[in-house]
Amino acid sequence: MTSETDQTAPYSYAQAGVNIAAGNALVKAIGPLARATARPGADAELGGFGGFFDLRAAGYKDPLLVAGNDGVGTKVKLAIDHDRHDQIGIDLVAMCVNDLIVQGAEPLFFLDYFATGRLDTGVAERVIAGIAEGCRIAGCALIGGETAEMPGMYAPGDYDLAGFCVGAVERGEQLTGDRVAAGDVLLGLAASGVHSNGYSLVRRLAADKGWKLDRPALFDNERLLIDHLIEPTRIYVRTLLPFIRAGRVHALAHITGGGLLENVPRVLPAGLHARIDADGWDQPRLMAFLQAQGQIEPEEMARTFNCGIGMVLAVAPDEAAPLAADLTAAGETVFTVGHVIAGPRGCTVSGHAETWSARASWEAVHYA
Repeated sequence: MTSETDQTAPYSYAQAGVNIAAGNALVKAIGPLARATARPGADAELGGFGGFFDLRAAGYKDPLLVAGNDGVGTKVKLAIDHDRHDQIGIDLVAMCVNDLIVQGAEPLFFLDYFATGRLDTGVAERVIAGIAEGCRIAGCALIGGETAEMPGMYAPGDYDLAGFCVGAVERGEQLTGDRVAAGDVLLGLAASGVHSNGYSLVRRLAADKGWKLDRPALFDNERLLIDHLIEPTRIYVRTLLPFIRAGRVHALAHITGGGLLENVPRVLPAGLHARIDADGWDQPRLMAFLQAQGQIEPEEMARTFNCGIGMVLAVAPDEAAPLAADLTAAGETVFTVGHVIAGPRGCTVSGHAETWSARASWEAVHYA
């Protein structure tokens, strides 16, 4: 008999820590999840070396393709530490498809990358079920992905995620920001929580302040703090797409890393400036909690977190009220958050103590 350390014993991949059988079992298990995301243009079958998509079957005549990729950041670590694997995949999809919709593109298909040190098929299936659910919400097909088992790269139980999404928009209908003009109104769509940015600060606060995440939140006795922090990123695709196609939106900004201050200027032409009035909406209790716990200055809040606004729309002044009403009817919570003025390309966010409480009044400016 030979021992595992016997230098004359034959080596195997399994001995090195990679279980091919487990990977194959996972692909078989997640097949029905992928098939549930099938849509015109894709059958969402897994197992080939690549996935096909038929743009003509999807109804496009002269499309431009738009592609994006993203991750979830250290929110993944929160999911790992608290066994909350079921919805982190929604975050992964949301971060990609929300970036496509701001270009006016309909997300068509999605691929995921799941990397871990040792494959736990139960955890992986829960994560990928969340990815499939995110694709269903966004209306795109999950057509493939990669599960990488890499011993020595990750601590036991750890994993990381990346997502890749391709969308399409008919030529001439893409959103580039060129229609934005001085006088446009800025509408904000409510976020569902922290979304997927700022979690390194959230986790630092949790450690330094000794938060008990498995107990009710200080600001909400009926819900655990971890439930507030792990809430999936809202996907805005289905509600926004019809209004984009109708030409009612001049530009969209997805409020991700960089917050309001740095994301809104990304869709402004030169010579235009966004003024955002933080008094235009109530800061969510979770955001107020984070700010108070960390004594975070308003400017830092506006650059780090979404502050309750997950998407900003620039629209013509006469379109603002009817579009806000239509978006509300479609299920969004809508606020008038500011307007566009002539000036250096950038964004100013200002408010008072009643909304963001670090100062009696404050103003934060970012120039693109």
